[in-house]
Amino acid sequence: MLFDVTIFPTDLNAAGDLARQVEDYGFDGLWTAETAHNPFLPLTHAAVATQRINLGTAIAVAFPRSPMVVANVAWDLAEQSKGRFILGLGTQVKPHITKRFSTEWTAPVPRLREYIESLRAIWNTWQNGVPLRYQGEHYQFTLMTPFFSPSPMPYSDIPVYIAGVNEGLCRLAGELCQGFHVHAFHTVKYLKELIIPNIEIGAHKALRTRQDVKLTCAIFVVTGRNAEETQNNAIMAKSQIAFYASTPSYAGVMEMHGWGDLAQRLNAMSREGRWAEMWQEISDDMLNEFAVVAPPNDLPHKVKERYEGLLDRVGFYFPFVPDEADKKVIWDSAAKVFAS
Repeated sequence: MLFDVTIFPTDLNAAGDLARQVEDYGFDGLWTAETAHNPFLPLTHAAVATQRINLGTAIAVAFPRSPMVVANVAWDLAEQSKGRFILGLGTQVKPHITKRFSTEWTAPVPRLREYIESLRAIWNTWQNGVPLRYQGEHYQFTLMTPFFSPSPMPYSDIPVYIAGVNEGLCRLAGELCQGFHVHAFHTVKYLKELIIPNIEIGAHKALRTRQDVKLTCAIFVVTGRNAEETQNNAIMAKSQIAFYASTPSYAGVMEMHGWGDLAQRLNAMSREGRWAEMWQEISDDMLNEFAVVAPPNDLPHKVKERYEGLLDRVGFYFPFVPDEADKKVIWDSAAKVFAS
């Protein structure tokens, strides 16, 4: 099992230093997310500053960007990092696609299938000089001239990971992708009974196996150096769990555990703007289903114990900030456990 971290550099010029520290700790990978900043730009700094670790997006939102644009960025990052780049893509939910990005919404699974297929068609043209001829319902690519075609390079087989929660995207990952970003909002039961079986169904369709698809996740964790820190972190985790539980797209996780009524109640609270109260609806038993709860020195052992044989890459659901005193002991402990 590999251990990765996520960075959220507010200062782009600090991304290289952060990445170097990640590598110095002995961790295996570094992910960036599409939140308040572009997910690709920090990785150009990280590629220069590091030699060994994987660098990837977890995730970049696919549909607002043309596959041609993403193909070009991914190609450049793969070449710059000497094959260490992983392209992680996500679909986002309809309100964000239509209202935040002002982009058309269509059924995400068939559209993302074409997105991945067209990426690989573009890369194949650049690497092998074959005519670009991709014709789908959502994407059509039929023009590539030498002036706009980058030169072939040794790292053209760029890994594609996708993120998802429900059956369709799990099956698509099993069929077409090198990896799958498991959402932090999951339980072991959901992993075993929905995510992994559906990845296996997709893999079987393409004459592949589950082992061909690397499962990675930034996991909810609760820890602290004392009771007060642990309680504060538990409230933060419960707030995040309540937020996701209130979202209809994630209802399947709640329903599997018989918590469908709670999901509806949380959804109603969110529509009433009662965000500050929602965490109180999450019991300690629910917290332990969604999060690993342990003291800092025990935390990486507990993560490894829970996810051994289920996940291939793990990390914590908070950013890598090594200078924070309450987090440094966590990173030190994780490095000792996972480096071994």
